[in-house]
Amino acid sequence: MMRAVSASLSCLFSLLPLTAAAEEPVVAGIWMMGQSLGDGSESLPLVTPDDTGWGNLAFRRGVRTWLPGTDAAKPENRPAAHFDLVPLHAAANGSLGETVANGLADHLKSALVAMKNRPDKTTSPRYFVAFAGQGGRQIQELSPADLSTDPRTPESRRHGGGYYRTSLDDARRAVVAAEEQGMKFRIEALYWMQGEGNGGPTGGIVPTRWDAEIPRPAGLEWYRDQLIAYRKKWAADLATITGQPGEIPMFTYQTLGPAGEAQLLAADADPQIHLVGPHYAVPSALNSRRPDGRAGDAIHLSADGERWWGEQVGKVMHRVLHRGEKWEPLRPRRAVLDETRESILIDFLVPRPPLVIDTTFLPRQEIEVKSGFSSLAGFQVRDRSGATVALVDVTVEAPDRVRLHLAQAMPGDGRWTVSYGHPATFALGTIASLRPGPQIAERSSEEMILTNDHSGTLRPLLDEGAFFITATLDGKPRRASILEAFVDNGVTVLRYDPATLRDGTPFEPGLVVSAQRSYSYGNLRDSDPEHAVFTVADDSYGTRAGQPYPLWNWCVLFSNLPGER
Repeated sequence: MMRAVSASLSCLFSLLPLTAAAEEPVVAGIWMMGQSLGDGSESLPLVTPDDTGWGNLAFRRGVRTWLPGTDAAKPENRPAAHFDLVPLHAAANGSLGETVANGLADHLKSALVAMKNRPDKTTSPRYFVAFAGQGGRQIQELSPADLSTDPRTPESRRHGGGYYRTSLDDARRAVVAAEEQGMKFRIEALYWMQGEGNGGPTGGIVPTRWDAEIPRPAGLEWYRDQLIAYRKKWAADLATITGQPGEIPMFTYQTLGPAGEAQLLAADADPQIHLVGPHYAVPSALNSRRPDGRAGDAIHLSADGERWWGEQVGKVMHRVLHRGEKWEPLRPRRAVLDETRESILIDFLVPRPPLVIDTTFLPRQEIEVKSGFSSLAGFQVRDRSGATVALVDVTVEAPDRVRLHLAQAMPGDGRWTVSYGHPATFALGTIASLRPGPQIAERSSEEMILTNDHSGTLRPLLDEGAFFITATLDGKPRRASILEAFVDNGVTVLRYDPATLRDGTPFEPGLVVSAQRSYSYGNLRDSDPEHAVFTVADDSYGTRAGQPYPLWNWCVLFSNLPGER
């Protein structure tokens, strides 16, 4: 499945004209497309409201160049005054806030300045970021076909369309704006932040809002082919506008859900697509504060989460575009049953060895069962019937190898698979009682009193910020977002806003509850020493304010990796 070595060489060759001319006054575009993580949905309050001094740029209109309104479908009619070049910074628009733009562009620029040993960090190229998508969009709605305008699309999801046309018109405007300032414009890279919108309810892909779900693996292949075709069309259309030769590479994150695995398939099939990795280690918008005072949705990122992930993308772009690195995310290569049949060895491609099972930065992921754990550190093993195989430990065996220790030997004739990624963190025990909590920012709260002190195991979750607490009664799930935890009379008390109760269903004394992160995740990362430009800025949640963003590479989410005997 791995791409050929010539992939990164081809990418590097296509960018040699830009690299060679880097000392000339150049504006290098990073053109983005996608849905809610791209437009900064609920990523508030802003953490980069001002010019950071790195010399990077945006339109006066802002990083989000597509906006609903009379010009949504006809971007060429947008006022010319919106397209002056200004210093890159974040701006809020209702519930839209911070994007990845500053983290991406400023890290990319800082890495290039360090590589070239330049005294002035504002020297050329100046990176220019534009995003033309919108939250909730499917891939074909963002394409030239623009299915968002199809009459079968619900009226509430149309919003005028014009996303792809906007991206192309942005390029035309950028060429003119750069020339007016005596600079040459070209697009250095594309960045894709879409995929959740095409996820199906049973793990396949929904191609449109009215078509039936395509089950795996055909659904993943459909999305893979769509993304590759999109990249080729988008790159060719933009290159025609800018007049630049060669290919334009695309970078993408691994989205949650089935499209995330399809993105990895696309990166394997197209040497111009580079998957940076998963974003599950950054804080979610449960920690955000919208203009109406409510917290954000768990599927979105906090403002620090957006900027943090942007730095991760900028790091990988630099290594591919400027250093010619053949980038691969942290991912499995093969899983083999040990000779004793009591453990499984998994070999990984590791960007910066050695591997680490990190239960300090992220809480240890575990689902306890009678004989061990059905899921541990993110790993699950299933036999040929689909039943989970109990694990008792996960250890690092070598810089690029992990050992899964089984509770009992694998049957001699059994087939098995390995998956990685689960949102459940650990069980916390029984609810002793519930009581009203204090008013917080004019909103009521409730407090859940447990039977023991869990402050030690909760520490990584509290360091990160808000998290979920879950339980099930009579087949009905209970869930709330925990905003604060403390110890009272020797037991842990969890405080939450009752407005966050799932479907308004309350908890009850006697229920067994578990902690849960916002995203499926695991504890496996590499040891990447890259330094971040920024530090955690929002001190209203967690304990990490002032700390640099760690830029480790975490293992991609994967499912049903077949085992070898």
